[in-house]
Amino acid sequence: MTRVCLCLGFLIELTALATPLFANELPFVVKQKLLQLAIPETAIGLYVHEIGSSQPVLTINADSGMNPASVMKLLTTYAGLELLGPAYTWQTILYANGKITDEVLYGDLVIKGYGDPKLDLENFWLLVHRLRQTGLREIKGNLILDQSHYQIPREDPGGFDEQPYRTYNVPPEALLINYRASTFHLFPHPEKNSVRVVIDPVPESLRVQNNLKLTQDKCGAWQNSMTIEAIADKESKNNFTVVLNGSFSRHCEKQSYMLSLQDSTSYTGDLFRQLWTQQGGIFNGNAIFGQAPQYLPPLKIHQSPPLAEIVRGINKFSNNIAARQLYLALGTGNSSIDNSPATLAKSDAVIRRWLASKQMNFTELVIENGSGLSRRERISARHMGKLLLAAFNSPVMPEFIASLPIAAVDGTLKNRFADTPAKGLAHMKTGALNNVHALAGYLIDGMGRRVIIVFFINHDQAEQSQAIMDRLIQWAYHRK
Repeated sequence: MTRVCLCLGFLIELTALATPLFANELPFVVKQKLLQLAIPETAIGLYVHEIGSSQPVLTINADSGMNPASVMKLLTTYAGLELLGPAYTWQTILYANGKITDEVLYGDLVIKGYGDPKLDLENFWLLVHRLRQTGLREIKGNLILDQSHYQIPREDPGGFDEQPYRTYNVPPEALLINYRASTFHLFPHPEKNSVRVVIDPVPESLRVQNNLKLTQDKCGAWQNSMTIEAIADKESKNNFTVVLNGSFSRHCEKQSYMLSLQDSTSYTGDLFRQLWTQQGGIFNGNAIFGQAPQYLPPLKIHQSPPLAEIVRGINKFSNNIAARQLYLALGTGNSSIDNSPATLAKSDAVIRRWLASKQMNFTELVIENGSGLSRRERISARHMGKLLLAAFNSPVMPEFIASLPIAAVDGTLKNRFADTPAKGLAHMKTGALNNVHALAGYLIDGMGRRVIIVFFINHDQAEQSQAIMDRLIQWAYHRK
């Protein structure tokens, strides 16, 4: 009798998944989970549209402006690909402000940034290497960091969530090297019953106090078993002691944790000196902020990877700072260099003109920084869905969809939908903040149709709502 009941229950659930619905009726399996978590329908925004159909399959509160969290990156990256082009690159220009004689610069080396979001450790090493290849060996003056291409308000990096040293809170900078990050790589070391910590890069001003204990526990959510505290020295705000407490499982493979501790002058100066010395160069000056004189010819120009590559990092791994720097680039156009400074107001105006040109006037739209790391940003589920419909018919569709995480394959969806039919068939962007959960993108359903799905939840139980979204995806796959 028990087996019959179980089978019957399974049939009922499958029927609920496959039953066609009116356009304003929630699927039973989704409604059931909402009720369990006491999330009212008024706290969700839902839009499901089969590509090629004139009307959506399902809409719930689809016209309400809601916080989309990181799903807002879909707007920024789609606009970037169309307005700037998939081959767009950012330039970083090096100038010699002085005379070069016998491989020695008698003056300052100036680095002017134009907002390259991919000037990471590898690419900054490449920039230094190519500078060394010009024949320059010694710099007698200082390293001048030119940040003047951005005219944006100063930010408190801890203002969003009181986590000032987390790299996702690093504000945009026209010359941002490696997100000012120090990466702490953690390795289980069973032979010594300890946890090994390797930092890359290693600033001279950083000390580590490793109190981690190696355990036999399952790896799981390893970050929940430890705390990492950054303590600034009283005498110098750029000198830190990082204290690691708690435990780390021997069953974990290498895990990494990133912190942004130093300011730009200290971080960039230390890293430049380290890389320059490794390549046989000599530099004993200081790193300071300044501007490149207008009359100087470039000594070397470094090009970022193309935008098509950068949007993959933005969407697959929800890179906030890269999204913010792409958003700022929208306001200065797709010329190789636009010497007018980038501002948030310019970018906002450009995006709205672009949307209007597509007959998409999103009156509820609020963009603060283009990344979704915001309490203010708003868009409706319907308009996000319309945006995804437009992107599917855009010339940049291949680059755009390829940038999205694939269910149970990579990015932020690597560990989701593994045991469902949606595995490998959904390209979707996730988003999460306190009281916000979001999912949007494309699904190929069980009948081979491509379906656009947008699901926003703005509620104090949103953190528990992943199962609700997963059920909606399964319903969309099975629907008739």
